[in-house]
Amino acid sequence: MARIGNLDIGSFSLWLSPMEAVTDPPFRSLCKAYGADVLVSEFVSSDALVRMAGKSISKMAFEANERPTAIQIFGHDEQSMREAAEIAARMKPDFIDINWGCPVRKIVSRGAGSGILRDIPKMISITSAVVKAMREVGIPVTVKTRLGWDADSKPIVEVAERLQDIGIAALSIHGRTRAQLYAGQADWTLIGAVKQNPRMQIPIFGNGDVDSAPKALLMKERYGVDGILIGRAAIGNPWIFRQIKYFFAHGSLLPPPDFEERKKVCLEFFQKEIEAKGERVAAQEMKIHYSGFFKGIPHFKPVKAELMRSGTFELAARLLDTYKPEERLQQ
Repeated sequence: MARIGNLDIGSFSLWLSPMEAVTDPPFRSLCKAYGADVLVSEFVSSDALVRMAGKSISKMAFEANERPTAIQIFGHDEQSMREAAEIAARMKPDFIDINWGCPVRKIVSRGAGSGILRDIPKMISITSAVVKAMREVGIPVTVKTRLGWDADSKPIVEVAERLQDIGIAALSIHGRTRAQLYAGQADWTLIGAVKQNPRMQIPIFGNGDVDSAPKALLMKERYGVDGILIGRAAIGNPWIFRQIKYFFAHGSLLPPPDFEERKKVCLEFFQKEIEAKGERVAAQEMKIHYSGFFKGIPHFKPVKAELMRSGTFELAARLLDTYKPEERLQQ
C-alpha cells in the first residue's frame, strides 16, 4: 500500500492531474464519481494567497466527498510559499502539493513552476521551508515536477533523492522537460529510473500521455509506479478512470458510454458549473469539454459546432435533445 504521510491511497491510485481552469470542484466531483482516487486543486499562486485574493481563496474550496484531495500551490519566493502553505492548511486538505512543473511562460519567467528547474538549490530550499512549516500542523507535502529543463538537463533522479531527503511525502513526475511543453512523446524511462532507485522510499507517480486503459496498464507494469496522473485525457472524458479500473480488473475494454449517458453527464456538469460560476463563464468553459464528451459519436460535428457557438444552458440542452444518433446513422 502506498502512503502519503498517514494517508493510505491504495496499492495503485489514479489521480486527476491538476489543470488550470479545468480541475475546479464540479469537474473534480465528476471525475471522482467515475473512479478518480486522488484529486488535486487547480494550482494557486502563493503571492495571490498571501494577498488573500478572492479568486485564489475560492480555488482552494473542496467538498468532503472529494477526499483524498490536495491543494496545489506555486510560486518563486520562499517566504510567500511558506505563508501560502500555511493559509492552504487552514482548509484542512489531505496534503499540500507544490507545482514545480508548469511550463507556461508567464509563470516560468518568474522562476516558478518548471522555471525552478534552472535553479535546483532554490527548488530544494523553498520545498524544505514548506515541508518544515507543514510538519508543524501535521500535513504532508508532495511535489509535482518534470524531468528537467531541456534535453541537456534532466536531473530528475538526483532531484528526487534530494526532495525525499528534505521530507516530501511523494513525488509526481511528468515525463517531459520544460522545453518540450506538451509536445512530443512523454519519456517514462526516467520516471521508471526514479521508482527503481533503491534509495527511494516514497511513492512515485507518473504523468504524461496516458489516454487509454491499455496504456495505463503498460505504464504500471513496465515502470512500477505507485499510480498515474490523468490530465488532458480526462477533459470531457471523466469515464476514463472507470475504463482503466475495469480493464485492470477484467482484462477487457469497457464499452464507451452511449449518447444518452454522455448527454446526461454533460448537462448535469454544465448545470453545476453555472451554480459555481454563473452561466456566462460556465458556457465559455464548457467549450473545452464538448469534444471529449461526444468523441466518437456519429455525425456529431455539426452539432458540436452549434454547441461551441451557444452561450446558454437552454440552447445546449435543446441542441442535444434534438440530436438522434439513429437518424444520423441513416443519413
